[in-house]
Amino acid sequence: MMTCPNCQSKDIGKIGINQYYCWNCFIELSLSKGIIHTHQVEEDGSLSSLDDLFDEEERLFGM
Repeated sequence: MMTCPNCQSKDIGKIGINQYYCWNCFIELSLSKGIIHTHQVEEDGSLSSLDDLFDEEERLFGM
């Protein structure tokens, strides 16, 4: 089970292939090579990376 690196919630919904959404803090997550990438959805629908806010260890999936 995936846990949000931002809020530690497990209330994660799948929105696409390897794409997820945290219903607690409203960020989009994607999974690539065992690393969770975090994104903020902007008003225009574009995504801004939030990866620089977290250590790579915090973004490891399945560890």
